[in-house]
Amino acid sequence: MPFVRIDAMNSATTPDQLDALGRAVRDAMVETIGIPPDDWFQVLTGHDGTTSTLRYDDYFGIPRDDGIVFIAITMRAGRTPAQKQALYRRTAELAQEYAGTEPRNVFITVTENQSADWSLGHGLAQYVAPSEGDAS
Repeated sequence: MPFVRIDAMNSATTPDQLDALGRAVRDAMVETIGIPPDDWFQVLTGHDGTTSTLRYDDYFGIPRDDGIVFIAITMRAGRTPAQKQALYRRTAELAQEYAGTEPRNVFITVTENQSADWSLGHGLAQYVAPSEGDAS
């Protein structure tokens, strides 16, 4: 049940491209880490460079520009480093294929947490078994 935030510069990203980036991330997660296709929870945000913007540099010798896309994925722990590497690689490939985003501009972070850290609605922790005495 990953939760994904995608931030991109509006000067380089149209609404259709933002949608394409969201599809790229979802498809990469389905292919590489086994996420079900209907497990799709994303926040897509374009920044205009004036009222909101993104900051970046050439860290690790990677020349980034206004085509930068920040992708933050929060998900339950359990994927191997190899699965994460496959996810990063496939996301960059699909971002280029679907949205025209250069792979050098695809910046991804993964944050992992535990089952008790999720409530998917109704104020319940759906991934956690109810405690004895719980009315839920």
